[in-house]
Amino acid sequence: MQHINRREFMMGCSAAIAAMTGSKLSSVALAEATGSQTLVTVFLRGGWDALSVLPPLDGKDRGYYEAARPTLKVPVKGENKALELNAQLGLHPSLAPLFELYQAGHLAVIPATGMPSNTRSHFDAQEYLELGTPDARTSPSGWVTRFLTGTKSNSVTDLLSESLSLNDELPTSVRGNLKAVGFPSFDGFQLADDAEYRKFLGNALTRLWDGDQWLQQAGMTALRAVDTITKINSGEYKPASDAKYPDDSEFSKSLQTLARVMKAGLGVRAATVDLGGWDTHQYQGEKAQGYFGNLLSELARGLAAFFTDLDGLRSSTTVIVMSEFGRRLDENASQGTDHGHGSAMLVLGGSVAGGKVYGKFPGLAPDQLFDRADLAVTTDYRTVLLEVMQKRFGLKNSLDVFPNFKPSAALGIMK
Repeated sequence: MQHINRREFMMGCSAAIAAMTGSKLSSVALAEATGSQTLVTVFLRGGWDALSVLPPLDGKDRGYYEAARPTLKVPVKGENKALELNAQLGLHPSLAPLFELYQAGHLAVIPATGMPSNTRSHFDAQEYLELGTPDARTSPSGWVTRFLTGTKSNSVTDLLSESLSLNDELPTSVRGNLKAVGFPSFDGFQLADDAEYRKFLGNALTRLWDGDQWLQQAGMTALRAVDTITKINSGEYKPASDAKYPDDSEFSKSLQTLARVMKAGLGVRAATVDLGGWDTHQYQGEKAQGYFGNLLSELARGLAAFFTDLDGLRSSTTVIVMSEFGRRLDENASQGTDHGHGSAMLVLGGSVAGGKVYGKFPGLAPDQLFDRADLAVTTDYRTVLLEVMQKRFGLKNSLDVFPNFKPSAALGIMK
């Protein structure tokens, strides 16, 4: 290893830190294999209210629902009424952009999803889901890392890195991936504006990180990422098919960044994108309006723009929307909902057998509820993820990704 002086060392460290700073966006993990399928996991942090997302429309369940939610119930008639998915369940009206994709056969809906753990802690539930090991935190790797390892492509480039995060922190799902890099956005992701200064810093950092230790590997991965993203970020970006990303949404900006990277031919195999704010203990919004409705609208508009923008990549991209748990059936005294159990998942993509509700809705009678308070779980979230990984990515052994888990039969979500 070549020697560098203290001044070069300090400048190099400062440049590395500067390269990693920027606005707070969502987590994205990118993989380096080319010409393959892409799995995008949208994680809704805070535990979204699945019973507002997918309200029951008729029968006894509708009666239990309306009695439990005099203020928060999504109406079935008039303004802001639920969008009918089937005779049993509807979709929140703020998700109208996704309903259009449902009708076009690109979106599948799975109610009552979750895991066997009965935790109502955000921290615990998110850790369990992202590690893929409910009720255990001992795994040295996250499920995305194991997925990338278990489906490694023979066609590999070194344009960027194996994993990357558009956030201040790498998500737990990519734990154990030593090649992971984080950058919050394109903005500011460069060593310097001046070409000569950038060349000097790049040379200094290359000499500093010349070696095979984990820190040196991470440093070189960061340098390659800076170089690649700088090239991608040159010039104005025009979304395909007149896709309209909301200007007021950081979530949509991160999805646009992801689409831009995917179109650059970096061979993205796995991505995770976060959208927070779902811990709605207070003032969730009456009659499908208010805070929760606005948050759902942000989610739907962003995903619809992303799917439209993908253009020719739609058939090779699968988006899974999930959250750590759902909310209680009963609304609380603050016109909100408290931590629950059963949630809901959405699967979007050109190869999705959409336009259908999959799985089983367990019912809302007291003896059908989990702990007589929450929507029960009838579909383990890992079953949904595994079907996508096996059908679209050729995963051979489910235990490689989710140890000690025996999945139920595939739901048929993928074509």
